[in-house]
Amino acid sequence: MDRRTFIATAAAVAALPAAAHAIGLEYTLGLVKERLAAGETVFIDFATHWCATCRAQERVLSALLEENPAYEENITFVRVDWDVYSDSDLAIELNIPRRSTLVVLKGEEELGRLVARTSQGDIQGLLDTALNAGA
Repeated sequence: MDRRTFIATAAAVAALPAAAHAIGLEYTLGLVKERLAAGETVFIDFATHWCATCRAQERVLSALLEENPAYEENITFVRVDWDVYSDSDLAIELNIPRRSTLVVLKGEEELGRLVARTSQGDIQGLLDTALNAGA
């Protein structure tokens, strides 16, 4: 590969993470509590744009949401930028250990969580838990 091709490819790959985070709502202070108070099942994705594990989780989530529209119809997805909110009340209250943590909440109850897991089966299991909570 020549230098120009390498630089062009590297620039294109660098632009991907910014476009990769299209799942759900971007977290703002109080958003999760507001959605839980409204009776919604909330799937929280603690992630960063530079985290390879987070991007792998997002690819799996995107594929699963495309396969089953019921997930997006019945679950509220919230992405929490770990670089901004790692010390937030939300992260502290939920005892979030690191980025690439996925958590499902309903009311006052945590229904499940995955930390740094990227397998389709694990993530689908967490989505199904969330979907069944809304039923």
